[in-house]
Amino acid sequence: MALPSVWQLRPWAGASRRSVRVLEHDLLVFRRGWYSYILSGLAQPFLYLVAMGIGLGLYVNRNGGLPGGVPYLNYIAPALLVTQAMMAAAAESAWPIMGKIMWDKTYLAALNTPLGALDLLVGDLMWIAFRATLLAVLFLAVIVLLGAASSPMVVLAVPVAVLTAIAFAAPIMAFTATQQSDGGFNALFRFGITPLFLFSGTFFPIEKLPLLLQPLAWFTPLYHGVAVARSLSLGQIEPVALLVHVGALAACAVAGVFAGRITFRRRLEV
Repeated sequence: MALPSVWQLRPWAGASRRSVRVLEHDLLVFRRGWYSYILSGLAQPFLYLVAMGIGLGLYVNRNGGLPGGVPYLNYIAPALLVTQAMMAAAAESAWPIMGKIMWDKTYLAALNTPLGALDLLVGDLMWIAFRATLLAVLFLAVIVLLGAASSPMVVLAVPVAVLTAIAFAAPIMAFTATQQSDGGFNALFRFGITPLFLFSGTFFPIEKLPLLLQPLAWFTPLYHGVAVARSLSLGQIEPVALLVHVGALAACAVAGVFAGRITFRRRLEV
């Protein structure tokens, strides 16, 4: 019984080595315009942090605030740390991947080398993880400078943000490989990503949602990422809940990678 499992792991082990070449390519592109990647990734969450956390927060805190006396800025800051990673990963998994498949045909050129579809999938997921890490670290510095972190464990929110990014990037990359045009991305972001950003506990507890919508929030990866990052930032950790949230994120990431392996091979190698 051990032999099949070993053989099943061999393609992934090989891909992890070859995918570094794909990551190197993405990093070379990043080096040419690193400032635009950073500004585009940090501008929106920073504006939300100032406008909502500080601006609206004055009224929220003045009128009794949140349960436990948590300042509103401290409440939304870790959530925005995760959501900015999610938004960046979602965008990077859509149009840029479509470009590599259809428009620039970067993947077509790569497939004329020893690289395969799985290598391209894993390599670009590594790039997305790198970008999410960079943005999360920089945004964490902003949070600390604004005094919006209540616990030193907020640093652990960075890997949580990266895991959340992969939990979105992998399924979206799998979806992108099935598309013949970018028309489906508009619906994905309009009816998927944007509502998740607003209704996954980022700005208010999901208990404030209608009862029929609360279970939907529980099944979204962003809710789990926000819940973990917020508990770490506030120092209010419940071990069982933490394991459930992290397990849900990991399950989404793994399912997305396996789905991506299927769709990438069908699109690029068949």
